[in-house]
Amino acid sequence: MSMATSPDAQSPAPHAADSHDLIRVQGARENNLKDVSIEIPKRRLTVFTGVSGSGKSSLVFGTIAAESQRLINETYSAFVQGFMPTLARPEVDVLEGLTTAIIVDQERMGANSRSTVGTATDANAMLRIVFSRLGEPSAGPSFHYSFNLPAGACPRCEGMGSVTDIDLTQLYDDSKSLNEGAITVPGYSMDGWYGRIFSGCGFFDPDKPIRDYTETELRDFLHREPTKIKIDGINLTYEGLVPKIQKSMLSKDKEALQSHIRAFVERAVTFTACPECGGSRLNEAARSSRIKGVNIADACAMQISDLAEWVRGLEDSSVAPLLATLQQSLESFVEIGLGYLSLDRPSGTLSGGEAQRVKMVRHLGSSLTDVTYVFDEPTTGLHPHDIQRMNDLLLRLRDKGNTVLVVEHKPETIAIADHVVDLGPGAGTAGGAVCFEGTVEGLRAGGTLTGRHLDDRAALKQEVRTPTGVLEIRGARAHNLRDVDVDIPLGVLAVVTGVAGSGKSSLVHGSIPAGAGVVSVGQGAIRGSRRSNPATYTGLLEPIRKAFAKANGVKPALFSANSAGACPNCNGAGVIYTDLAMMAGVATVCEECGGKRFQASVLEHRLGGRDISEVLAMSVGEAEEFFGAGAARTPAAHAILGRLADVGLGYLRLGQPLTTLSGGERQRLKLATHMADKGGVYVLDEPTTGLHLADVEQLLGLLDRLVDSGKSVIVVEHHQAVMAHADWIIDIGPGAGHDGGRIVFEGTPADLVAARSTLTGEHLAAYVGA
Repeated sequence: MSMATSPDAQSPAPHAADSHDLIRVQGARENNLKDVSIEIPKRRLTVFTGVSGSGKSSLVFGTIAAESQRLINETYSAFVQGFMPTLARPEVDVLEGLTTAIIVDQERMGANSRSTVGTATDANAMLRIVFSRLGEPSAGPSFHYSFNLPAGACPRCEGMGSVTDIDLTQLYDDSKSLNEGAITVPGYSMDGWYGRIFSGCGFFDPDKPIRDYTETELRDFLHREPTKIKIDGINLTYEGLVPKIQKSMLSKDKEALQSHIRAFVERAVTFTACPECGGSRLNEAARSSRIKGVNIADACAMQISDLAEWVRGLEDSSVAPLLATLQQSLESFVEIGLGYLSLDRPSGTLSGGEAQRVKMVRHLGSSLTDVTYVFDEPTTGLHPHDIQRMNDLLLRLRDKGNTVLVVEHKPETIAIADHVVDLGPGAGTAGGAVCFEGTVEGLRAGGTLTGRHLDDRAALKQEVRTPTGVLEIRGARAHNLRDVDVDIPLGVLAVVTGVAGSGKSSLVHGSIPAGAGVVSVGQGAIRGSRRSNPATYTGLLEPIRKAFAKANGVKPALFSANSAGACPNCNGAGVIYTDLAMMAGVATVCEECGGKRFQASVLEHRLGGRDISEVLAMSVGEAEEFFGAGAARTPAAHAILGRLADVGLGYLRLGQPLTTLSGGERQRLKLATHMADKGGVYVLDEPTTGLHLADVEQLLGLLDRLVDSGKSVIVVEHHQAVMAHADWIIDIGPGAGHDGGRIVFEGTPADLVAARSTLTGEHLAAYVGA
């Protein structure tokens, strides 16, 4: 009997291998998750929604992706594992059906000044091989074209592209003599050691104004090599002022210096393009090797969209496959909306959204399938016009047979999901449960917070505020700005918008005159260790410690886990980090204090019936109530907590490590801290990042309160609700990179919608339903 007619052939039994079409999570308890169990379909696009702090990241990154990575690491030998970061198993009962996870997050790319967009992707490496084969005259193998290797780097600046110069006017006042206090470097007073050495060295007259020095005296004062001298019978070494400052201040990590010294270094040191390589970072041989008159530095300086065009025109059978791959890589940049970057752009200068999209470039050309891609708000930093393109990319990854998990707030991206998981209902301890699982239609009809707000549309304001003055910007040329003149109105809510790469940040961060009382609040990391938390960062711990100390008649230092009150066993960390040499290290909760971080005797002291560890475990909202009235009433603490609640951080725990905060949470924490400042102008960079639709309303209320209290607020933003709420809009464009950099509209939101003359105008009009 032939196979075709056998009864089995008609209806083959399902193959066991096909029964694994779900990722099953049971009993997830990471962070605030409350025993969450869900099933996620594989090879589909699943979007996770919920208010900020509801547990989305804990589920997607902290549980699913973390366990996937841990399991992959376990496939290596113990020896190799010794070199890998240690990952503890997440708090979860069952995780089944996991596949290899590739995490594409918004962690900024390393700010190493040697890392560029080209080196972070594989574009530079490919371009170097092309030049080594086709460049005339050839500089040698491909590594002779690398500015990060001695063979290709400019010898003068060692491949950095810039040299440091010292502005002498910041070091001394040449109208004074040394004894009159000519040296203006912090710490160099005439009655200290440095002063004694300079006045007693005998190389110049300490009573003569520096402007009257002879050439030799000036050279000795500024640049003399270390020389042994004797003052009052003591053997000392004299060295010129410039090398001395270079060793004592300039060679140190700027971030580690005290703030007044850092401010001095920022004033005194200027970075200028290296005179030898003109800022190209490359040596003579690499610079003089050209293809069709273009050298590799020129190629890296081109806007990527232009470079893709140039590569398309190269033909050579010896490197044909390489050219094809390079072209594909450059075209993925254009496709993902990053065609305005150049390969020589330092990767530390990319925004979180740009960094995430640069990482995506790597995966778009990949032939891997059945992989789980995990994205963290991929629409961050994207104009509504660009969100469409991002959606297409997510769908393309899915259609190649991959599982795509996306944490997202934007309704445009939630709309394309095959499956939605909505977490909540609230944030922090009020969150951590699954409120809804199913389709987008189901979510809309489901009545959860996300479902109810999915179709929210802010209306245009009926009346706009009148400016109290203007901030003048004249001839702004930072990055791609084309000699921009603009007046930013003060005393109102001004929104600067435009597609990604149009020049918004260059205008707001690069061109606003310094010292205009401007407080800039970005999303960058907050410096601090795993011991830092919202209470230490905002200065809230001070009044709390004092209140505890006063109520119990003891010293305030006892109530700091970084000081006298620390548990001696774990030094106040709450956990013990054990290094297991070649095996994965572990962090175990300290047995002595049970993770409370304080020694037992400190916990006997109470305020309003609570000990210090119980207070630090409170959320901002609970603490605001606690310190607002009754026995624990502490006005200073209450005021800071009020500001934290104002910016929508009511759910954060006071003792939560800062390292666990998202970019949007960090920005709002900084904003709360700055709200007490005297600054008159606030500049906010995409404050809606990481905000749930329901929280955007609260943010608008906060911006209104800031303006009504007499502050001027300038916001760089893509969110249409914020645009609609503005008093004044400045739209930059029309495109990105060299197609942008001009003001294409300034006026009220209503005028922008009526004119529909720009991309932003069209999208805003569609949004408000005009």
